[in-house]
Formats: sequence, C-alpha cells, structure tokens
Amino acid sequence: MTSQSEPLAGGWRAWLLSGSPASRRQARLGRLYIAWLGFRGNHLAMLGLGIVLTLILVAIFAPLIAPYNPNAQVLADRLQFFSAQHWFGTDDLGRDIFSRIVYGSRLTLYIVILVAIIAAPIGLLVGTSAGYFGGWVDSVLMRVTDIFLAFPKLVLALALVAALGPGIENAIIAIAITSWPPYARIARAETITIRNSDFIAAVRLQGAGRMRIIWSHIMPLCTSSLIVRVTLDMAGIILIAAGLGFLGLGAQPPLPEWGAMISAGRRVLLDQWWVATVPGIAIFVVSLGFNLLGDGLRDVLDPKSGGQG
Repeated sequence: MTSQSEPLAGGWRAWLLSGSPASRRQARLGRLYIAWLGFRGNHLAMLGLGIVLTLILVAIFAPLIAPYNPNAQVLADRLQFFSAQHWFGTDDLGRDIFSRIVYGSRLTLYIVILVAIIAAPIGLLVGTSAGYFGGWVDSVLMRVTDIFLAFPKLVLALALVAALGPGIENAIIAIAITSWPPYARIARAETITIRNSDFIAAVRLQGAGRMRIIWSHIMPLCTSSLIVRVTLDMAGIILIAAGLGFLGLGAQPPLPEWGAMISAGRRVLLDQWWVATVPGIAIFVVSLGFNLLGDGLRDVLDPKSGGQG
C-alpha cells in the first residue's frame, strides 16, 4: 500500500504542489520546488547559475580541460597571440594563458568558499547574539562591528595582509575578517524582529535556554537572508582577492591567480593586451555570475526586497 507521504499516480509535480501536504518532508520539498519554479522563471538568475556552475565544473575538471601545465615555461613561445595551440595566447614567460585561467578558477573558488565558511558563521553568531540579548551585549558587539565597517574593505584587508605577510592563506583570513560585519548587521535586524514572537515565547516557556533558542530557532530563520547577502558579496570577495594578488600580497608566483596574472600583464599591456585582458574578463564574468545569482536568490528567498532597486 502506498504511504500518504509518498507521491501517488498524479506524479511528483502534483505531490510537490499539494495544498495539503501529508508530512513535514512533503511540505519542505514543496516549498523548495515552488522556489525553484520562481527562480527558473528569472532568465538572468539562470544565466548567473550557469556561470557559477561552469566555474565549479572547470575547477573540478581543470586537469582534463587545460591542455598544458599552467606553470610550464616555454620562452620560445612567449607573448604569442591567440592560435590553435594557445587559445588565449601566452604570457611573458611562454605559459599558456588558457591553462592558467582554468587552474586559476580553482584558486578563485577556494578563496570565495573559505571566506564564506569563515565570515558567515562569525557574522551570524555576532548578529543573533546582539539582537537577542540586547543591552550592553548589543552595544559592545555593534560598536565593534561599526569599527570594522568604518574602514573600506580593501584598505583594511591590505593592512591585515601587510601585518600577516603575503600569501593566499593570509589573504583569505584578511578578507574574512573584513567581510563578517554586514552579515552581523543583517542577522541582528532579523533577530530583533522575531525575538519577541509567540513561538519564541513558547519555546522559552518550555525551558529552552538562551543559547539553544539562538542556535536552534533564531539562526535558521536568519539563514535565507544571509545566503542572499553572501552570494551577492562573492563578487566583492573576488575583486578584493584579485586586488591583493595584483599588489603581490595575495597568491604568490607561480600560482595562476587572476589578479596576479593581470599584474604580470600590465608591463606589456599596450603591445600584448591579451596577457592582462583575458584574466580581467574572467574576473568580470565570474563576478557578474555571482551578482546575477544573488539577485535571483534574493527574489526567491526574500520577496520583500526583490522588487526594490
């Protein structure tokens, strides 16, 4: 006998769109499916999703896609224009630019994922704690947040990397330290709106402690807004990482980081423009993809702000 919680002969679509779900799992999957239908109707968001998925696939299959070793130097082939052998030309050391762009996607993905993993939880914890406890806890945490927000991200990241030393790991730490304050602001605002809700009062009456309420009930409600903001911030993270690489404070040679590639190509920009232009286009396309994806997620996950702008 078929369970009431499983799709019947009407098919998965009818089961997901059922107005009276028979289980919590069916309700959750139904909400996800409705969100996907709304997201799929946004063509620009789908374009952004396609760009991000392409970045992920290129990073995963880089050894299969790249025709050459990204660090292999062939001085006899230096500064060649586009050709069948070198699709995006070669740099001043004879390295294949297409191969370096492909492997550079791994560094870009590595940076944005680690920054998100570090910065988002910090901002979420600080914001929910400040919003729920209020009083002096809110004042102290928010004043610290204001101090970080008072400095431009790139300037603060430069100062931190200068103190920590050049390198991709230190650049990731510096970018993460500069990225959490906006997330804390969003989480605090969300927490203030729901901390006096009836369901929070009911959980409190059941004997739940403050940290349990924050961890189990408030943080999950702040997640959707945080996901949207993190996705929109990916473009800024990529640009800051590229800026640090351009200044020689990020990924160090011979790593094929796109900002460092632009820095190396600026010396021959007038005559061999492709050396710096191709990695610049890669940064632009990936940043655009994350922005379009973030806008689409905002429309789906946060309908209140989707129509603004």
